[in-house]
Amino acid sequence: MAFLSRLDLQETLRTLSVLQWIPVYVFLGAIPILLIPYFLVFTKFWTLSVLALAWLAYDWNTHSQGGRRSAWVRNWTLWKYFGNYFPIKLVKTQDLSPKHNYIIASHPHGIVSYGVFINFATEATGFARIFPGITPSVGTLEGIFWIPIVREYVMSMGVCPVSESALKYLLTQKGSGNAVVVVVGGAAEALLCQPGVSTLVLKQRKGFVKLALTTGAYLVPSYSFGENEVYNQETFPEGTWIRFFQKTFQDTCKKILGLNFCTFHGRGLTRGSWGFLPFNRPITTVVGEPLSIPRIKKPNKKTVDKYHALYISALRKLFEQHKVHYGLPETQELTII
Repeated sequence: MAFLSRLDLQETLRTLSVLQWIPVYVFLGAIPILLIPYFLVFTKFWTLSVLALAWLAYDWNTHSQGGRRSAWVRNWTLWKYFGNYFPIKLVKTQDLSPKHNYIIASHPHGIVSYGVFINFATEATGFARIFPGITPSVGTLEGIFWIPIVREYVMSMGVCPVSESALKYLLTQKGSGNAVVVVVGGAAEALLCQPGVSTLVLKQRKGFVKLALTTGAYLVPSYSFGENEVYNQETFPEGTWIRFFQKTFQDTCKKILGLNFCTFHGRGLTRGSWGFLPFNRPITTVVGEPLSIPRIKKPNKKTVDKYHALYISALRKLFEQHKVHYGLPETQELTII
């Protein structure tokens, strides 16, 4: 009975570690968004709001210049429970030399990109042990860094804006041994993710290749097997009123917030129930062989296209070599649009 109780406790802790993620971000974001204007206008503590805004203005460029990572935050036990919920694993196919910088292009986006977050923004799966001498920085939407408190939290995990200036700074101004992690397909790819489907938005996504050429960073393909399996996404039939509403809502959010909102569901608090927790299905992020890229100050379109094609070839090879081992059928194909 004691053994079963320990198992139940471990399961509960894993579930809570995943459940806390979004509410914590919402709570941390709501504090400054609501309290700064309130203190500024309606209370005698307006000086606190002024100080908070003054610090934000003074520190405005930090997130685009390497940020403030914290080894303590990245090593929280919380992240280990989070990773073990699925579980999530990081697999190395080849060493990354600390003498170079890297752009790790990650696929697919999935609904939330759990594999990227746990493997590269925390030490839950042992990134520092697996890739010694390499410092990872995960790129995300810049708007997150406009919110006090939230920006400090995400910077502590080594998260940075996915802007050209921020990524170029890390690849050219911080010495060697840096790896920026970019989920190339972005929000558009999130709308395509379904269990049993491997569709990537990549054919016209060439900015990361151009960045590699202008900085001389090596390109590294990576694929998170199982990322598309942890949620079921609902895309309603074309021509129905609910599909019209869904598409209108998604298009509006994309224009205003730069986000694509997916209609999805997972499991509830108990197994077999319906809810928004992800399904307990394994996610394995396989990091492939780095592609050596020449440094060219102003690469032309032909050169960008050449290395983009080489990258896609390397990604397909990585996918084919590992798909069966990590749960996909032999007949599963990687579709690139």
